[in-house]
Amino acid sequence: MRSGQRLVAPIARASRAKGEKGKQKIAPLYRQLLEITGRVVGQAQLRGLRAGIDDMVGTVKKVVYQAKARVFGGDTPVEGKILSVFETSTEVIRKGKASKPTEFGKMIKIQEAENRIAIDFQVYDHKPSDSDLLMASMETHQTVMGRTPDLVAADAGFYSARNVTQAEEMGVKRVSVPNRSTPSQVRRQYQKQRRFQKGQKWSTSQKDSRSIVQ
Repeated sequence: MRSGQRLVAPIARASRAKGEKGKQKIAPLYRQLLEITGRVVGQAQLRGLRAGIDDMVGTVKKVVYQAKARVFGGDTPVEGKILSVFETSTEVIRKGKASKPTEFGKMIKIQEAENRIAIDFQVYDHKPSDSDLLMASMETHQTVMGRTPDLVAADAGFYSARNVTQAEEMGVKRVSVPNRSTPSQVRRQYQKQRRFQKGQKWSTSQKDSRSIVQ
């Protein structure tokens, strides 16, 4: 960097020279500056590569430690378990799907309003319980759209009796969030209604948790 700085003044003086004489003076100075710049870039790349290797070595050491604890020590629930050396924040996500009981990644909540326009999305550092997200989604709708939604629809993970009650108390006309484990015949009949099923057509997704408010 110092070598490059020392060339600034000579280049400035040479640039003021007119005609062919100026070109002859400035060309070798620029050649020196470009050579120095190339060395700086190469050193920066090497340092960046070394830093990346150091990070990867640290990550692999953690994986080795966790593997030993799990395989030889029987310590299955390992705190901060690393599932990917390239995406160390990857989590185990179990959504109860028969075809994919276990998935890996980060949980995303996508929120839509009228005409399926997305008005909010969240990527969670740590997977929350879906049922804890419904009221926050409704508050987001009120903030963005300026009113209470007429319809709230989401998949079964968002269900809780408290969520349904609070939504109705807020003035929501239809709450289409299924309770898969309900023993109530009344509730099962309610969920078979055409209006409830129509709301459910909005809400299901194979790749994320989704809440729809309209």
